[in-house]
Amino acid sequence: MQRYSKKRQAVLDCLKGTKEHPTAEWIYARLKPVYPDLSLATAYRNLNQLEEAGMIRSMGSVNGQERDDASGRPQPRGGCTRCGRVVGGEELPFSEETVHWVEETTGFRIESTSLRFSGLCGECREKEKE
Repeated sequence: MQRYSKKRQAVLDCLKGTKEHPTAEWIYARLKPVYPDLSLATAYRNLNQLEEAGMIRSMGSVNGQERDDASGRPQPRGGCTRCGRVVGGEELPFSEETVHWVEETTGFRIESTSLRFSGLCGECREKEKE
C-alpha cells in the first residue's frame, strides 16, 4: 500500500467501527464533519487501496452500491434487492468446516471464498404482504 495517510486510517477505522456493511457514501458522510476537506473520490480511492492491500473485503454490489467489510474473515452475505440492507457476519455464520470439506472432497486449495444471497429482507417481505 502507499504511504500512511490520516484519511485512509480514518476510513479503515470507520469501517472497523461498524457492524454495517457500508457504502463509500456512508463512510464519507460520517467522516466529512471531522475532515472537511475530504471528498467522496478520496473515500472511494482509500477503500480501493485498503482492498488492494488486503485490509478490507469488498462484499460486492447491492442495489448498485459497492459494500465493504473490515472483518477480514470470509463470511456469507445477503443483500436485499429492494431496500439494499446487507446482512453478514454474526447474522449468517460461516463454517470453516465447509471449506475443509470442499478442499478434501475436490483436492482444491481454497484461497478465497464468497457466498452471496440476494432477495428480500424480512422488513421488505412484511411490506410486500400488506
